Amino acid sequence: MSLVQKMFASMRTSSTGMLAERARIDVIAQNIAHADVTRMPDGSGPYRRQQVRFEPLLVKAADGSRTSNGVRVAAIQADTQTPFEIVHDPSHPDADAQGNVAYPNVNATQEMADMILAMRSYEANLNAQDTFVRMAERALRLAQ
Repeated sequence: MSLVQKMFASMRTSSTGMLAERARIDVIAQNIAHADVTRMPDGSGPYRRQQVRFEPLLVKAADGSRTSNGVRVAAIQADTQTPFEIVHDPSHPDADAQGNVAYPNVNATQEMADMILAMRSYEANLNAQDTFVRMAERALRLAQ
């Protein structure tokens, strides 16, 4: 692989990271927006927190080996491990016979921490792309 191909491969890798982190930011925003939804429109109960699962993008090299060329969103899944928060509120329209209401398994503090991490990762990938552009510009100036 030539130097130019390696440089563009690095840019592609950063691009995939930015796309994946953007998806994670969107899911986190959706979680925060639904933090108080005790009944979904289809009547299925409280909103269940969503999580983004990433997987590497593997590329087959000429020698038959596989190398990672970035990351992609493998799935957006419901968090079934974390239980719903149960609050005793007999006056709530979604209260059960005992007066308990199931609230979504969304922890706003955790979501905000995840949002900061996703934004920092996005920024890191953006900085890597900016560095690539500056290197390419310098290479073009040297070639003149």
